[in-house]
Amino acid sequence: MNVQQKVFVVTGAGGGIGGALVADLLARGAQVAAVDLREESLDQLKEKLGASDNLSLHALNISDRDAVAKLPEAVIAAHGRVDGLINCAGIVQPFVKVADLEYDVIERVMNVNFYGTLYMSKAFLPHFLELPEAYLVNVSSMGGFLPVPGQSIYGASKAAVKLLTEGLYAELLDTNVHVTVVFPGATKTDITKNSGVAAPTNATKGKKAKDFPMLAPSEAARIIVDGIEANKPQIFTGNDSKLMNRLYRLSPVRATQLITKQMKSLLE
Repeated sequence: MNVQQKVFVVTGAGGGIGGALVADLLARGAQVAAVDLREESLDQLKEKLGASDNLSLHALNISDRDAVAKLPEAVIAAHGRVDGLINCAGIVQPFVKVADLEYDVIERVMNVNFYGTLYMSKAFLPHFLELPEAYLVNVSSMGGFLPVPGQSIYGASKAAVKLLTEGLYAELLDTNVHVTVVFPGATKTDITKNSGVAAPTNATKGKKAKDFPMLAPSEAARIIVDGIEANKPQIFTGNDSKLMNRLYRLSPVRATQLITKQMKSLLE
């Protein structure tokens, strides 16, 4: 799909990859309905981009099914139509083992990452099926195909997003709706802060996890939008995501041992 003159909804638009996606889409001539939990984050985004009528702001909790059901009408009222949806919003869990996680934390992660994606997808699909061409993009994670100790519930939620999206791809093969799942690698975002989670520290090396090489959100966004324009069913951003995907397919045990070794000191 050529994104020029198309209307895209982007969740998690207040910052990180979501905010970068908004900027990239606008730069390519698209209109964007930016969705985020925090109204102040959306206001900051608009001020930063200096966007005009091509950008609308929608403060919304995507885990609120009733609120999500009303969003398509609001987007159409603002832009006259809606052609695509990028479900980018997500949160991580505290960097602890499942045995130490409280149930309310587990439920919050699943509600935002999986149910939020499901609610948004179901809300917009009826509109997409009426169009000559439409696009649905769900952002999973490298942790959606590779087990990461200390992020097991986050990984489970993103694995659910992966399988949901692949199922939608199969169900919509004979329709006008393109479907893509995205697997970002390590990216320089504030996801831990926005999730209310402390960034893990590697006690052995004296480094925070964010000190390791990460992709810029703008580069991740460029790769994603390029993939949309090429109608790619899968998009991997970052060499780490591509590498670990290959390794996990070749040797799941070896890949799991490698990531466990990397994470071990963060969980001690």
